[in-house]
Amino acid sequence: MRDAFPVATELCFGAYHIDLRTGELRKHGRKVRLAGRPFQILALLLEQPGELLTRKQLQERLWPRDTFVDFEHGVNAAVQTLRRALCDSHKKPRYVETLPRRGYRFIAAVETVPATAGRSPGSVVHQKEKTAAAARSDWIGQIAKICDDAGRNYVLLPITEEIFAEMNDCEAAKDDLGISLLVAAEKLLLVNCGTKVKILDARNPDLGCKVRILDGQFVGEKAFASRAHLSGLS
Repeated sequence: MRDAFPVATELCFGAYHIDLRTGELRKHGRKVRLAGRPFQILALLLEQPGELLTRKQLQERLWPRDTFVDFEHGVNAAVQTLRRALCDSHKKPRYVETLPRRGYRFIAAVETVPATAGRSPGSVVHQKEKTAAAARSDWIGQIAKICDDAGRNYVLLPITEEIFAEMNDCEAAKDDLGISLLVAAEKLLLVNCGTKVKILDARNPDLGCKVRILDGQFVGEKAFASRAHLSGLS
């Protein structure tokens, strides 16, 4: 299947960057686990963004005729896996749209990205993180407070930087259900403003810090606090 992909092609859409040559998908610079047919379906969709990719085309290109599998179940499962990787919704798609009984279409804007000479995208991100870590290592161990400039009494703290990115995607799409599901799964913690936290990691200080909550309902829990919600750092 890889022979059908454009050589050394890198594309980006939304918060995502895909390298079709290496088979890597990244979100905000962090690798997203996606392989096999779900990745291949994404690659096929990106060959012609905005155009219909029929189920027949998927079957012909990804399910060889001599392979005895349940195609209908296989393609549905693969598309569901792809949507989970993209934090996408079947009912309100931002990336992969279903055309009932016909196929699928990639609906987001796609841009071609020149390959970074001599280094992979991941190594560039890693180098930036190392530089930021060295610059703000003095924050580690400091006590800060959670605040909100908008005057709310609480903020939602994601448990990881990856969940922070997912939360931002939901907010941008006005996906209240997605936010509610993250809260219900305790991937977002409802924390009162004024709550004290200890800085554990500041590898990406412009974005935020990994913290341990020191008081309140979630005392002892680890979370990721955006820079906008941290006060008292020197």
